[in-house]
Amino acid sequence: MEEKIGVIKEHLKNTKDRELDSFIAKYDTDERAGVVKIVESARKRLDKYHAELDRIEKLKFYENKYSEYEFICGIDEVGRGPLAGPVMAGAVILPKDCDILYINDSKKLSEAKREELYDEIMEKAVACAIGVNTPERIDEINILQATYEAMREAIGNLSKKPDLLLNDAVTIPEVDIRQIPIIKGDAKSISIGAASIIAKVTRDRLMQEYDKMFPEYGFSSNKGYGSVEHIAALKKYGPCPIHRRSFIKKILEDM
Repeated sequence: MEEKIGVIKEHLKNTKDRELDSFIAKYDTDERAGVVKIVESARKRLDKYHAELDRIEKLKFYENKYSEYEFICGIDEVGRGPLAGPVMAGAVILPKDCDILYINDSKKLSEAKREELYDEIMEKAVACAIGVNTPERIDEINILQATYEAMREAIGNLSKKPDLLLNDAVTIPEVDIRQIPIIKGDAKSISIGAASIIAKVTRDRLMQEYDKMFPEYGFSSNKGYGSVEHIAALKKYGPCPIHRRSFIKKILEDM
């Protein structure tokens, strides 16, 4: 007795990408128009899956290049540009046989995809850590130095000491571990991309909590960046405790 087309469609929906070959082989000889369409959809998914495997393999270029190092750590930051909230750094050591797909520069991913990848990275990574620096510290020593401090904190918070650091663009002062700065590294290294996701998700969650405390600024949507609505609220209500005074000095002067 032939399977109903609805059952086959549901079967495809529940089939993992790596199992699509078997799905296609099972239904490829079924000549019903509905099944032919489902199999074609499976083939398109399989093509996308193979393309993603190729992309991820290329994203491991630096990890493979320096494979003699046991613990390679990706470092990235988020939150250098906002008017409010902390700057945050992520540090991630992935396993040598990392099988996580779809890692990329966090800015190129949807919020839902970042959240999904965050959970997978936290589950599969050898070690993950976050470093944070406050608006007050940013005002005190400037955003670049505050970012370096957050990066050093993230490295120090790792449960495994890295042998090599792959950094997004910068060389971090006062660190005795070999560093490889990579321009646009969050889109060129799987480790840096993972670090960017961890940092981005953690900071976004924190800004959503700040939104509950200071709802007039719209932190849940703007994450502290200088959107039109955020600046308008800043002019109307003045700064709140998490605003960076050094970043909003001109706005306050104009008031």
